[in-house]
Order: sequence, then structure tokens, then C-alpha cells
Amino acid sequence: MSRETPQRGGRAGLIGAVVALVVALALAATSVFAGSEIVHALTGTPKAHWQAGTTPQAPPPVLEAMNAQAPIPTESGVSASLAPLLSAQALGPHVTASVVDVSTGQSIFSSEQDAAMIPASTTKVVTAATALATRGPAYRIQTRVVAGAQPGEVVIVAGGDPTLGVFPTSYYPGAARIDDLAAQVKKALGDTAPTKVTYDVSVFSGSGIGPGWDPDATTGGSGAVITPLMTEGGRTKPLKYSDRYAQPDQQAAQAFAKALGAPATAVVAGTAPQGARELGKVESAPLARMVEFMLQESDNVLADALARQVALAKNQPASFEGAATAMKGVLQDLGLPVAGYGLVDGSGFSRNDRLSPALLTGILTLAARADQGDLHAIFSGLPVAAYSGTLATRYVKSQEGGSAAGLVRAKTGTLTGVNSLTGIVVDADGRTLAFAFMADQTTNPNQAVIALDRVAAALAACGCR
Repeated sequence: MSRETPQRGGRAGLIGAVVALVVALALAATSVFAGSEIVHALTGTPKAHWQAGTTPQAPPPVLEAMNAQAPIPTESGVSASLAPLLSAQALGPHVTASVVDVSTGQSIFSSEQDAAMIPASTTKVVTAATALATRGPAYRIQTRVVAGAQPGEVVIVAGGDPTLGVFPTSYYPGAARIDDLAAQVKKALGDTAPTKVTYDVSVFSGSGIGPGWDPDATTGGSGAVITPLMTEGGRTKPLKYSDRYAQPDQQAAQAFAKALGAPATAVVAGTAPQGARELGKVESAPLARMVEFMLQESDNVLADALARQVALAKNQPASFEGAATAMKGVLQDLGLPVAGYGLVDGSGFSRNDRLSPALLTGILTLAARADQGDLHAIFSGLPVAAYSGTLATRYVKSQEGGSAAGLVRAKTGTLTGVNSLTGIVVDADGRTLAFAFMADQTTNPNQAVIALDRVAAALAACGCR
């Protein structure tokens, strides 16, 4: 299994911004490619279109407003620009694609766009859309504590928030904190000392390990066993690729007991009494913020936790199977094409997952509509080329799609032998396009990443008429 490229934005946002600005200014000052010339620029020596002493233009905004008056690229023009790049040896023998004009929903380029492909982490676009559509962007996941059967006994009732904070600085921005919850409970107990801490994780069901996950999925630092009670995504250290606890729910309950002043031996699994008095409650960051972080960082634990929120909202079991069923139903309700849908998790960790390029571009096109405000957090969450998230270290070299730095906003996908990229771009004429490119038989992941970035850069430079 391959990890997504480590991000350079977020905590290092200032550095990322400076790098992005320098890259954009350098590109504006040295070369501007248009139409079919981008193919030459990405495969050979770029042609310079500037003169010494010319003042460079300011870098373009990361995401321009859609210009419905800009000309739509022609199918033949886009095909002439993209087809040679999609045939790159690095992408292997099987590549599918979909490019759609966002304003009209018109397909302007496709190659097996309805094919069911292993999506890797582009799955998270589906998870984001369905979670936002069902829960809404302002929804917050609650973690509650209620009184147990006897004085001094308390029950922490999990709601499915994997971001609960215990580190001095929470890994997840805006996360609810275990120490805040413990402070509420101690105040509610008054002079009664806590004697027993029960943790109720009944909100989720089924296995915590997804079908088709690689053996290192919960031990390699990219994911964890999915439980409804977790701190810091199960991390043992405040690092993106930290080791994870083998039993995240038990560990979280023990962390809560410690904050209460109770020993770890006081922790047991169980369920809350019916109608028990509430002693404390904390809430996660708004769902829109969680979606943004999930997409930026390609956070697998957060993705599978949010998929279960879709299941809960649609009265399905909060399991891998229930989440997959619920997400498909939401997509159908939204009028999206589900012929290629075959997800088994919400993160894209599984090699059993299947999605079509047409579904991914359909989601992005729908989310751009003015009447779909609940879905707009998808766009603020997508990584930006050469600046943020899993695209922070990509598009920084001219021969690796650098002309599209700051112009491509996309979700990456990487598993061993699988590379995908889906997002939006404003082309050279100002037309907003949604794209999805998927390759499932790659052998050199680094070269495959570069090849996909070149395709997206070609689309950004395309007037293609």
C-alpha cells in the first residue's frame, strides 16, 4: 500500500504560500503555454513566450468564479491535447477519464468514463458529498457522558467522533477535547469520586477493519481500526503517519478515566442505562471543517468515520456495509450516475472499492451548482497544486505540470498499482472544468503521479478549440 504525498501546507501554511507565490510568479515570468503546445511543454523543452524586462503578471486566484461566457472547449480539441498524455507508458495499459464542463454538465472528453475502477483515495470525494448532503455542513458529532447505575459510575457514550483531542495541541483543528469533557463530568459529580468508567460504543457495528484492506492498513501509520470512540484518529503521537493504538476505543476511555482522576483499571466496555442523566457533552468541529481536513490530508480514519455518519443519517447500520449502502442511496437521491459504484469503505483503502470517472465528475459538477450550497465545502477542501495538502509537493517543476501551480484543485488517489486524480480547473479561456483520471495498472508510482499531473496541467492550459 502506498501513502499519499505528505502535505506541506496547514501548519506550514506560510512557507507553502510563499512557495506557491514564487512558483506562480516564476511561471508567469518564464513561459505561458496554450492549446496543443502544452503537450510539447510537458514532454520536451518548453517554448518561452516573454521578453526580458517584461513585468510578470500577478498569479491567478486559486479558484476563479465560473465564467459562463467563456468558450467551451471542443471534444476534438481536448482529445488532441489530452490523449497523447493519457497514453504515457507510466500510466500503464488501462486508463479511464472524464472531463465535464461544470456550467453545463456537458461531457467534453471521456475514455471508459462509466468503467468501475479502483479509486483509491478519490473515494473521499464521494464520502464528502454524501456526508455533507445528509448531515449538513454545520453538523457536529457529539460525545456524551451519562451517569451509571451506581453513584460514581459514569458512561462515556461514543457518537462516532474520531478527532477527540488529548495531545497538548490537538492534531485535528477545532476538535473537542477529552479534558474538557472530564472537567464537565467532575463538576457534575461534585463530591462524588468516579469509581467506574464504562465506554459505550454501540453506535457502530461490524468489523473495524474494512474488507479488502492491505495487511498494514491499521499498522503502517495511514489508518486505524475504526471505532466510534477515538482520540486523535487513534494516533500514539501528534504526527500524520503516527503508529495507531490497537484498541482505539479502550485507549480513549482510559484517557478519559485519567482526566477524571480514575485508574485505567476502572475502565470497562458496556452500554449506557436508558434515560441516564447527562453529566457532560462535547461536540466535534463542524462537519464542513472535518470534510475539508479529510480531503486536504487524505485522512483515512476520518473518512471512514464520516461514511458511518451517512449510514446513521439514513437509518442503516453504522458498519462498512451499511455506510456503503447508505452512500449509494444518497448518490441516487442526488441524481448521480451509480452504474460504476461499488464502494466497500469510505476511505478508498480497500482494493475491493470501485467507482467510475463519470461519478466523480458528476459529484463535482453538482457541488458547483448555486443551489447545492451544502456541498461547497468539497471545493474548499480539495488540495491546491503546489500549495496545500497532498498536492503541496506536486506541480512544482516545469516538466511535472508546474505550469498549473495554483490552478488545479484536486483529490489524489494512491495505492500500489493504482493512481487517480479528480478535481476542477479553470482553463486558459476561463472555463471551469471537472475532471477524473484513473489508472489501475501502474508499476512506477512516482512516474504515474507525474504523468497524471501533466494531464491536468494540459487541461488547465487548454483553450482546445
